[in-house]
Amino acid sequence: MEMDDPEEQQMFMQEMGLTKTGLDRMIATGYGLLELSTYFTAGEKETRAWTIPKNSKAPQAAGAIHSDFEKGFIRAEVYCLEDLKKYKTEAGIKEAGKLRIEGKEYIVQDGDIMHFRFNV
Repeated sequence: MEMDDPEEQQMFMQEMGLTKTGLDRMIATGYGLLELSTYFTAGEKETRAWTIPKNSKAPQAAGAIHSDFEKGFIRAEVYCLEDLKKYKTEAGIKEAGKLRIEGKEYIVQDGDIMHFRFNV
């Protein structure tokens, strides 16, 4: 069944007692079975999702972007999506004291938003 209208899709899902589409459920199940997680990088020009193995440390997550990021890893600036929703901007997150500085042993959490500091 094909529904192009987002409102119609939402109404159908509510009537069926669904909170996620079949595709969303399939992706989440696949990530779970493969033991993968996702973190994000966000800048003025681009926001991107990166897939990494669950329980990856920050340097390995940085290596998903480029091997030089992993080799020269210094630290990661980290915040979560819930804080972005609440404080609206990265500046708001910083003002609220919610931006965390994490080191080489930090285990990346699914949904983290990260900026890497490195030196090569």
